[in-house]
Amino acid sequence: MQPPSVPTPPKSLVTPPEMRAHLDACLDQAGGWLSFDQFMAEALYAPGLGYYANALPKLGQMPADGSDFVTAPELSPVFARTLAKQVSQAMALCGVDAIWEFGGGSGALAETLIETLLQDPACRLKQYVIVELSAELRARQQTRLLPYMSRLSIRWATEWPTQLAAVVIGNEVLDAMPVSLLVRRNGRWLERGVSRVIPAEAAADWRLAWADRPLQTPPPRTIAGEHDYTLEWHAQAQAWIVALAHAMDRGCVLLIDYGFTEAEYYHPQRHMGTLMCHQAHRADTNPLVAVGLKDITTHVDFTAIAVAAQDHELAVMGFTSQGRFLINCGFLEVLQSASTEAQVQALKLIHEHEMGELFKVLILCKDRHTVDVNAAGGFIGFTAFDRSHTL
Repeated sequence: MQPPSVPTPPKSLVTPPEMRAHLDACLDQAGGWLSFDQFMAEALYAPGLGYYANALPKLGQMPADGSDFVTAPELSPVFARTLAKQVSQAMALCGVDAIWEFGGGSGALAETLIETLLQDPACRLKQYVIVELSAELRARQQTRLLPYMSRLSIRWATEWPTQLAAVVIGNEVLDAMPVSLLVRRNGRWLERGVSRVIPAEAAADWRLAWADRPLQTPPPRTIAGEHDYTLEWHAQAQAWIVALAHAMDRGCVLLIDYGFTEAEYYHPQRHMGTLMCHQAHRADTNPLVAVGLKDITTHVDFTAIAVAAQDHELAVMGFTSQGRFLINCGFLEVLQSASTEAQVQALKLIHEHEMGELFKVLILCKDRHTVDVNAAGGFIGFTAFDRSHTL
């Protein structure tokens, strides 16, 4: 007889007192109004308080483990085992022996990538570097990767190197970078920000509210029509790509995330934006409650990322869906060695109604090395169904 299941306690929807005090100080310093990108940065990254800077669990399979969402490396090790084939080829084509991973999560991706690559006698891997803002996640990564530290150099970095020669991996990194929110209401463009609700009664609860201000300059995108519209602008993600391009001397960049091309992203019918929060494996659209206790995210504008890259000597070498990318890399062959139960989980990585279509993969390469890559027949993950022309 199975023991009765214990229900998972609901996660709090109340912003913790320490975060409330921190936001109060930020609002006071800013004159009572924070632009959304400023608010999102504090909500996610305020030291010790932000969602990615505190010690609360984040990644996992189900709400019962206290997590809020699952990523591809957490869902199945087949993801990293398949990705390893592309990483190995990229290291050989670009002549590098290092991997830089941004946002290492629980360390699941790094662990399986390292384990898989080291099994190959021709493996070039000598160094694995993780850039991680969360001290709690960094500690988990260090514990998880300890068995491999005698076999290669594993370290954690907090700043760009002067000359980067590596395969850079960013799995679900861009979606967590702060964005500006611009809204068109009654034909007029405004910048959306956050303010504090001053209670009429002393006992009233502390609350935040949306506060829109007239936009001082024209919006960076032209949106056809006069209907109400919410526009997300990814200035920080573009700046990150520019900084990466300046640091990179040799290698390539693999970016895996959910998002669209600009034609899809800024379509007139997509008028409500893509802002979303995740808590206990449930999605909602209100980032102003439970601040610091849930993820805040937006879909990626891959065209803007590609343009920023090309403007700074990073060439677009491929763009496709995650499902097509993994199949090109030999996903079905890797899947054969998994158990039936593991296969069922792994298939979510390529099914179009799961992660296969919404998630995209973009590969960028330093311009001076594209000739060698083309001569080799291109990167294997993009040999079929490349969608670079849609960017």
